[in-house]
Amino acid sequence: MTTSLFDLYKIGIGPSSSHTMGPMRAARRLVSDLQDDGLLRQTERMRVDLFGSLALTGKGHSTDRAILLGLSGEEASIIDPATGQPIGTVATGDDIGHGHEIAASPDGRTAYVPIYGSAGVAKPGTDGRNMMVIDVASRKVVGDVDFGHGVRPHCPIYDPVSKLLYVTTELDKTISIIDPQTLKIVGTIPTGESYSHMLVISHDGRRGYTSNVKPGSVSVLDIPGRKTITVIPISPDSQRISISIDDKLVFTADQTKPQLAVIDTATKKVEKYLLVGQRVWQLALTPDDKYLYTTNGVSNDVSVIEVASLKVIKSIAAGSFPWGVAIARQ
Repeated sequence: MTTSLFDLYKIGIGPSSSHTMGPMRAARRLVSDLQDDGLLRQTERMRVDLFGSLALTGKGHSTDRAILLGLSGEEASIIDPATGQPIGTVATGDDIGHGHEIAASPDGRTAYVPIYGSAGVAKPGTDGRNMMVIDVASRKVVGDVDFGHGVRPHCPIYDPVSKLLYVTTELDKTISIIDPQTLKIVGTIPTGESYSHMLVISHDGRRGYTSNVKPGSVSVLDIPGRKTITVIPISPDSQRISISIDDKLVFTADQTKPQLAVIDTATKKVEKYLLVGQRVWQLALTPDDKYLYTTNGVSNDVSVIEVASLKVIKSIAAGSFPWGVAIARQ
């Protein structure tokens, strides 16, 4: 493994950048190399030995935490969409856990990163209780929203209608409502189900839909009224969620079978199931509402769905473990 001196010595976190940024980047590079060599899934534990000044003063300079953050991938990357290249990173990890999802303000100046915890959804681990607020231009954390106790905050959604920020707070079985101007929690919406992991809001701001993982359901929410309208059963385990531009259809993935549930928002029932790749990890609609793409992490492909006909029209090989997908607006 080769690491440039220009990677090791940068202004960064900690009282000594050479004791934090270098070890963090080296740890991240190690994880990346293990994944590239197909060895990451076989790795059960790691031991890190520090030498020289790192061994003498590393703990006092947070080297141990920096290495753990690097091994866990605790950075938020800022990407230039024109070039597709990263232009900066912001450390988002802490003692409690790490960020899973991110949302941006309409002007693109501020990013919101809930700190979920140390484990996957519905699995044992630490319970995050806060959301970091990042100034994109300076790449610095400029604010923090404390939910008061461990809630595993996960999916933040900015609603342009109400101009409020909505965040899934799983352990409370709620959606927390935050005023982005004051960073104060101004209300909650009950979901009626455990592990409300992901959220979408209709374009008129009237309805919300949460993907509730282990109950395997979707909660339909009255956003202005701040209440649950109904809960739609999907499967024993469901994940991810997306809503069509016209607000007529909601899509969520069955994690027990290679299929996607299509919900009619008028009837609030599953209209049909579509056969897609295995283990859908993310969904994305094209801006014209014509196509829906699903990244399938186990079958290593992307399914393309024609929304008008509700038919899968193509499968695209995508390499190992495709995690997410974003659609360019042209």
